Amino acid sequence: MMGGHHSLLVVRDFAASLVGLDPLDQAVIQDRLLHRYIKLGPEGAVTGALAALDIALWDLKGKMLGLPIYKLLGGAWKTTLPFYSSIGGNAERTVDETIRVVEKRWKSETPAAIKIRWDGGRTRQDEDIPGDIAKAKAVRKLVGDGFPLAFDANNQYSVGGAMRVGRALEDLGYIWFEEPVQHYDVRAMGEVAQRLDITVSAGEQTYTTQALVDLINAGVRMVQPDVVKMGGITGLMQCAAICFAHGVEFVPHQTQPGIGHVANLHVMATVMHNTKPAEFADPDTRMHVGIENPPLPKDGCFTLPSGPGLGLVLREEEIERRRS
Repeated sequence: MMGGHHSLLVVRDFAASLVGLDPLDQAVIQDRLLHRYIKLGPEGAVTGALAALDIALWDLKGKMLGLPIYKLLGGAWKTTLPFYSSIGGNAERTVDETIRVVEKRWKSETPAAIKIRWDGGRTRQDEDIPGDIAKAKAVRKLVGDGFPLAFDANNQYSVGGAMRVGRALEDLGYIWFEEPVQHYDVRAMGEVAQRLDITVSAGEQTYTTQALVDLINAGVRMVQPDVVKMGGITGLMQCAAICFAHGVEFVPHQTQPGIGHVANLHVMATVMHNTKPAEFADPDTRMHVGIENPPLPKDGCFTLPSGPGLGLVLREEEIERRRS
């Protein structure tokens, strides 16, 4: 993830303090470390580092007990989960280029839904609203009226711009509008969410449960915390409970290949009301060289590994070779 090297520095700083601790105390360990480094954030690099540790401890706990993580979390409603293709980089593409990229992913992956992401510069607001709407229209024409579509603005609109685009997306039958305004402007995000009929989602850049509650209180009714930003599996399960209590949709964001992706699937498998598919971002195989059984899409779904812990089998020699 962005800032991963900075999180690694935090991990190296606390690594020695883990010696002799009970790995089954992962929640206690996480809280102690969060408050040790509280003045560094607590957002960003700190919660990213804690996420890495938390996922590793859950994996270790599962291996100690011979059970997959989803069993330790209370069991899975399903172990095969549909995904949506999350297709990024469309801000700089023409309409025709966008269509070609979307069509390729749509036909090769057979997803349950498609999300088109903009990934544009966040300092350039409302830069090409007519062009953005034209791309949204072209994608709708490509897949037909009944296919589920979502639009991720990546924080590139003002409130007024978001209203214009959101109304167009409503007319086109898109099912959600992701992060239309700057993520740190919670008031504006809530205003857009309350004024539009289309579901407005946010939360992928939220790092604490308290910040997630702030979004919900502002009026956002679909939140998307990320397992590698929210402190790992422990934090994401807390988010799921908050969403259940508040009656809002829990649809985790996840764009990291390999370990982060599988950790996210373990949590999603335990959620009773999965209203949206799991996210499958732009295909990235950089982690596969170190994993014997990397997660691969098949027929529009991912199936959780059945082995203990995360269920991933690491190629230790390959990992060690690349470490040196």
